[in-house]
Amino acid sequence: MLFVQICVGSSCHLKGSQEIVELFERAIEEHHIEDDIVLSGCFCTGKCNRVGVTVTVDDEVHVGVTRDNFRDFFKEKILDAIESERK
Repeated sequence: MLFVQICVGSSCHLKGSQEIVELFERAIEEHHIEDDIVLSGCFCTGKCNRVGVTVTVDDEVHVGVTRDNFRDFFKEKILDAIESERK
């Protein structure tokens, strides 16, 4: 099980965290991994960045997630991690 937290604190909110949440929801459904992931929001992780939203995958914090880099992020940090867990 992969635990993903999307920061919805004020800074990330202003940088589009709601859109990132929606992108995650669509991608999870598209890849049929609803049973492999727990998606939740969290308040500030203290890793604010000038660009993008902070996303924590398990215990690894990633900054700067945007609409433009979401697909690559999702492939590398979510799909690859789930695939590796299944092995």
